[in-house]
Amino acid sequence: MTSLTVSQVDTVVFEGQKPGTSGLRKAVKVFQQEHYTENFIQAILDALGDKLNQSTLVVGGDGRYYGQDAVRKIIKIAAANGVVKLLIGQHGILSTPAVSNIIRKYKTLGGIVLTASHNPGGPNGDFGIKFNCENGGPAPDAVTNKIYEITKTLKKYKIVSGLEIDIGKIQSTTVLIDGKPFTVDIIDSVNDYTALMKEIFDFSAIKQLLQGSDKRPQFKVLINAMNGVTGPYITEIFGKELGVSSSDLVNAVPKEDFGGLHPDPNLTYAADLVNAVKNGPYDFGAAFDGDGDRNMIIGKKAFFVNPSDSLAVLAANLNAIPYFKKTGIKGYARSMPTGAAVDLVAKKTNVKCYQVPTGWKYFGNLMDAGQLSLCGEESFGTGSDHIREKDGIWASLAWLSVIANLGKSVEEILLDHWSTYGRNFFTRYDYENCDADKSNEMMNYVEELMKKSDFVGTKLASQNKTYIVKEADNYSYKDPIDGSIATKQGLRILFEDGSRVIFRLSGTGSSGATIRLYIESYEADPSTFTLDPQIVLKPLVDISLKLSKLQEYTGRDKPTVIT
Repeated sequence: MTSLTVSQVDTVVFEGQKPGTSGLRKAVKVFQQEHYTENFIQAILDALGDKLNQSTLVVGGDGRYYGQDAVRKIIKIAAANGVVKLLIGQHGILSTPAVSNIIRKYKTLGGIVLTASHNPGGPNGDFGIKFNCENGGPAPDAVTNKIYEITKTLKKYKIVSGLEIDIGKIQSTTVLIDGKPFTVDIIDSVNDYTALMKEIFDFSAIKQLLQGSDKRPQFKVLINAMNGVTGPYITEIFGKELGVSSSDLVNAVPKEDFGGLHPDPNLTYAADLVNAVKNGPYDFGAAFDGDGDRNMIIGKKAFFVNPSDSLAVLAANLNAIPYFKKTGIKGYARSMPTGAAVDLVAKKTNVKCYQVPTGWKYFGNLMDAGQLSLCGEESFGTGSDHIREKDGIWASLAWLSVIANLGKSVEEILLDHWSTYGRNFFTRYDYENCDADKSNEMMNYVEELMKKSDFVGTKLASQNKTYIVKEADNYSYKDPIDGSIATKQGLRILFEDGSRVIFRLSGTGSSGATIRLYIESYEADPSTFTLDPQIVLKPLVDISLKLSKLQEYTGRDKPTVIT
């Protein structure tokens, strides 16, 4: 058996290696700096402390540029730091939901996920590294803060320079590192995840829907992987298992630059899917982001399902999914900016509903405590307690389960839902890559405005609509499970009629700042249900832009993306 030795490499401290809600994201060229990636990996391993010895870790990512280079570095550094085994997806490919599943299934110490999620890829694009803990979910603040503190003083990292493993071949390799065995298992990227989906859903019912029968015509779907990690997964699940034609599984080969696509499944960046469904014979369309945790669902003629509505519809129809018949429904949750449609379902069905800050780790705490079954974020993330990440393919299969159970179209399901609960009109305006200083100035300006003693009770008017401020704050959250407190999670202006305006700075970009403006208004009048949300919400949008002086601060006269 090959025997190799550990060496230590002197390094320099890199500023700004602070993981956000989804790990460390920077431009590829930043990660390619000498020692940069190695430093951050060493900091992750140091943060795990004594638990690292005798541990197994999962490694995989979304297939973007620099991913395989990073995997090879992780192998060498993990071997030098006492890790006993690595489980690595073939070619370094594992969707984020698949990583979470493997961590939980094989009871590993955690996993290193190589992704910048929905950010563009390629040599001039972005890269990211995040750590998921032993519950399968993103590392909590205590862990990411510890990692960051280590990066600020790191002087050396350990490495086994001569260790080379072929990550393109499914195999198990064991070598001796200073006399101790170290194993690398290159595993099939798709098998474990597919098996999990078959445990959760009734594949025969979904297949019957998709293939059609004497009683029901074929339900035609178009699935778009956006050249991200879900390509192999949709080929196996929708193609092999459910019989969908390969011609209806598009952009299904992972590419290092996502084929020039921006792998963010929304109406702007997934326009090719929208147009194909709008003009084609399809009853259903779904798209997923780079690492497979986000989803967009559309119906026939490209009827768009807002993610906030998607969460509410699934909540109202969970009995269509065998998994929940076994586990029962423990609770629902949404991120604070997400529309409150699911709250109405929870109230009607007498199920507890939680509101948490943005970030899947907050859902994970509730799930681990047995208090949460279904959750979602307005940023196209939906998931359940089957893992501890949002899960795009799971969401599409959940929707197909509901459709098969109800025997109705996507549009009919939404119209029925609104007739029962009313409609929470919701939109999000994204202003991407704004000047960070100016963005912070704008947020400070709005917060100071909200703090004025006479702000509550203020009447704000546009067109024929008047809104009266009921409450205004910078959202904070005390975790009911571990007691941790998250502050400054977004500026909220709540109105007496239930409408809301929220301003947030996003932490998921690699440069500059993204300002997100969330607008929500509840309508109980059925005559409004089919109106364009942008028309219904325009008075409140105009009020928000004027109130915040957003154009004045950023120079932007329109958003980059409207959801």
